[in-house]
Amino acid sequence: MMGPDVTWYLAISGILFAIGALGVMLRRSPLIILLSLEIMLNAANLAFIAFARSHGELDGQVFALAVMAVAAAEVVVGLGLIVALNRRDLELDVDKMSTLRG
Repeated sequence: MMGPDVTWYLAISGILFAIGALGVMLRRSPLIILLSLEIMLNAANLAFIAFARSHGELDGQVFALAVMAVAAAEVVVGLGLIVALNRRDLELDVDKMSTLRG
């Protein structure tokens, strides 16, 4: 097997996950929170694929595809909500959002 060892991929995955978690905890904009969640999901994908590569199986790639499908659905729903809130001229601050009113 050529290339870096699995530990390097896992280290990068952990760093990306930590950056995403900090973005979720520290930011108030729902768009930045969604982007941070995407970074966290991509870090999980990197870990799945690194383990699959080290074991020589395809399970990690299958899980990564499933995570990408969930991430795509999350982006569609989340951005739809953000656009709907923005069209009503509501403030996009997640600390002030407590209920969704229709």
